[in-house]
Amino acid sequence: QVQLVESGGGVVQPGGYLRLSCTASGSSNSIYLMGWFRQAPGRQRELVATITSAMSNYADSVKGRFTISRANAKHAVYLQMNSLKPEDTAVYTCHVRYDNLVGYWGQGTQVTVSS
Repeated sequence: QVQLVESGGGVVQPGGYLRLSCTASGSSNSIYLMGWFRQAPGRQRELVATITSAMSNYADSVKGRFTISRANAKHAVYLQMNSLKPEDTAVYTCHVRYDNLVGYWGQGTQVTVSS
């Protein structure tokens, strides 16, 4: 049974930073893609960033402020979020897709940017 364990959310002032972590376990398949999505109240879930072995991809709204990285040996993905803005407030959810194209979602972690 695949499990995704997230950590790192919290409350931060505008201009501050947070680092999200997500670790996957329970599958013998190789990981093809890892990423982060977010959903703010009253809005649809949106892509924040994804990463494969070949490339990373970011939403325009976070380019230059957020950095996604992965540690393959740990089956982990990280999201370094700098220069946070109130509009970054959302539930951030980890997504992992294995090479058999089956994807899984984490439980989500709250990020609140407020003074």
